[in-house]
Amino acid sequence: MVVAIDGPAGVGKSTVARLVAERLGVPYLDTGAMYRALALWALEHGLDPTRTETALAAAAAAKRLAVRVDARGRAEILLDGAAVEPRIRAPEVAVATSRLAVHPAVRDAMVALQRSLAAEHGGVLEGRDIGTRVVPETPHKFYFDADAEIRAERRWRELAAGGDRSVRLEEIAAQLAERDERDRTRSASPLVAAADAERIDTGAATPEELVERIVASVRDRRDRRAR
Repeated sequence: MVVAIDGPAGVGKSTVARLVAERLGVPYLDTGAMYRALALWALEHGLDPTRTETALAAAAAAKRLAVRVDARGRAEILLDGAAVEPRIRAPEVAVATSRLAVHPAVRDAMVALQRSLAAEHGGVLEGRDIGTRVVPETPHKFYFDADAEIRAERRWRELAAGGDRSVRLEEIAAQLAERDERDRTRSASPLVAAADAERIDTGAATPEELVERIVASVRDRRDRRAR
């Protein structure tokens, strides 16, 4: 079973996807972290993420990525056999990721890897093109969205909770707006809700409420298909 959760940054995908996976007893895969790992690789090699040559090199470097799923269904992303957390959460990696991810060569390589992982492990996959490109065949598709102000405040609180209080809320709002524009206008796998996705406004709901809604929806669809 594969559950697809898509949406822009700051809508609560990661928190909810992780909890849904725990409730359903399946692995959780943050596909955005895989793109971040490639961006980290590019930065560590002194490469400009906006250049086509970097994209081609990064696409080839995707073979260096691996995902290790433990007995509890927790997925850990490895680059050349080494864990990439928490390095991939640095602000400069986030910026490089959105610039690198617009390249078709990068997305093609990552989609192929993510499809393979979904086929092997199943689980809850979270990203921006899961329901439209990675696993469009799954009946369990959800698309999260929320007002820009709510998303920016959420991201600011996440950074503050992690000890980074240097970034102002206004800066985060501007970064999210820039990232939204890139994600929605790129030629390769633009950010858009799948036609059959269940659209959810996460602004007025708690993570627990969202988890309950998704788990109930998944189980209902699964039961109906089993009849």
